Amino acid sequence: MEQNLAKMIDHTQLKPDTPKEKITQICEEAKEHHFASVCVNPHWVAHCADLLEGTDVKVCTVIGFPLGATTKETKAFETKQAIEKGATEVDMVINVGELKSGNKDLVQQDIEAVVREAEGKALVKVIIETSLLSEDEKVVASELAKAAGADFVKTSTGFSGGGATVEDISLMRKTVGPDMGVKASGGVRDYEGAKAMIEAGATRIGASSGIAIVNGGQGTSDY
Repeated sequence: MEQNLAKMIDHTQLKPDTPKEKITQICEEAKEHHFASVCVNPHWVAHCADLLEGTDVKVCTVIGFPLGATTKETKAFETKQAIEKGATEVDMVINVGELKSGNKDLVQQDIEAVVREAEGKALVKVIIETSLLSEDEKVVASELAKAAGADFVKTSTGFSGGGATVEDISLMRKTVGPDMGVKASGGVRDYEGAKAMIEAGATRIGASSGIAIVNGGQGTSDY
């Protein structure tokens, strides 16, 4: 069970005050537990790629993080640079303000800019930031991510006052159908919480409490 669950976890460390030693530590932990990836800020991608070369652990990074309010050109460049440095998964934040303004075309084009840059080189997960959205907006955001060709929809950055809920995962899974990935992130701290997300339709878990999750313990971090 631990091995199967571990393969669904992005071992995450995105806090701004994280020192290099901690980044090295999560890479070693990810190798030991065979997590799906480490998820780090772009600055640390090359370091993680060096440490994880030849292992089954991928390097994931974040794009337009955490607000999603940079331009699509900036997000595309971030994606290009991250892939060049060794990232094989990118988690991008949508333009939440444009979504709430009803500008669906602009939101889709923003996602498409990242998808084009990553095509054939990296998976794209689209963070819709569920804590800021109405139920209808969550559906629209998920539909736009799917239409743009992304590989996953993802609940949260973990930096906007709310994380994943079973209800949101269920709604996102219903919206995107059975074949697209759904990632639960933010607030998943233990085995039971992770299990509930998976039962609701999640195929990936983003958490800094990955070791506690697979060992049946209780993590303390929000992300």
